[in-house]
Amino acid sequence: MTTPPPAPEEHRFPCANCGSDMRFDPGDNRLICDHCGNTESLPATRDTIREIAIEEGLDARGGAAEQEETRVLDCPSCGAQVEFDPDIHAAECPFCATPVVTGTGTNRHIKPAGVIPFVLEERQAHQAMSEWLGNLWFAPGGLQDYAKKGRKLSGIYVPFWTFDAQTESTYSGQRGDTYWETQTVVRDGKRQQVQVAKIRWTPRRGRVARFFDDVVVLASRSLPKRHTDALEPWDMSALSPYAPHFLAGFRAEAYQVELADGLTEARAHMDAVIARDVRMDIGGDQQRIDRIDTRISDVTFKHVLLPVWVAAYKYRGTSYRFVVNGQTGRVQGERPWSKWKIAFAVIAALIAAAIVGYIAAQSQ
Repeated sequence: MTTPPPAPEEHRFPCANCGSDMRFDPGDNRLICDHCGNTESLPATRDTIREIAIEEGLDARGGAAEQEETRVLDCPSCGAQVEFDPDIHAAECPFCATPVVTGTGTNRHIKPAGVIPFVLEERQAHQAMSEWLGNLWFAPGGLQDYAKKGRKLSGIYVPFWTFDAQTESTYSGQRGDTYWETQTVVRDGKRQQVQVAKIRWTPRRGRVARFFDDVVVLASRSLPKRHTDALEPWDMSALSPYAPHFLAGFRAEAYQVELADGLTEARAHMDAVIARDVRMDIGGDQQRIDRIDTRISDVTFKHVLLPVWVAAYKYRGTSYRFVVNGQTGRVQGERPWSKWKIAFAVIAALIAAAIVGYIAAQSQ
């Protein structure tokens, strides 16, 4: 007999005073009711964050990687999959501001092992975004005003994979050391002696080892990767065991990058670091790497959720997206340009150049 899948989890925490839904309060690390102001301490947990062997996660049957099923909204524009409460039937995608009618679809995936709770409140994230926009040259003033007066940012827990691994690498290459030779050259009909840099190459072989701890890989395709990567670094020491109360009042995105693809990206990052280690081990002024053979072992992973405030604004027919690190306040986003400001700057530069040229001509 086939065991039916578990019912989708509902992350609701009713207020003991008025029955309204409570939300997680960033910074104060508690639950708060916006309706009556009641606060409650977070439920105690003895859970620990467990590293899962990569073989278990890649097992088609799920292995020991605990799984869960959630109700999700699929955005037809950007492809985001975001958790929504079952009583919500229409919403706007927080990633691209596209109006979406929600379906009743579910998503079964590896359950998060850890979460970094939100530290910044929405008003703090909004202020950080406004300051970031204000410091951008040639940004449309109307967009800045619209963003300052616009709707609130959406707090979303974005999915990531983290990987640990032990690596041992043997290599062969060449070390280049600079030396100088005196050569005679002819300049303007005269013979001169000059010093010319040369490189002496000698073969090198060796071994390097490194333990990689928490290589972070984005597991979402809803936001430009260059933006989310630029939100780093994350303080992974603040990672807490996953608990539903951290999600109260926020949304969580389902991962779209599968574990195997995340591992491939993590390996590429590891290979780049190992190549850097090899160059340092070779030494000299320049290095050539002919071969690196890496043995990787004890590979483990975690599915974690990291806090991001997201703003998606439509301004004069164009969508602009901004993200704020919910832990540090670091801001990234799509660079808006004002054609009028650029045109005025070019005209002003031409006028200034003409005035300088005129003054220079009159002084001769």
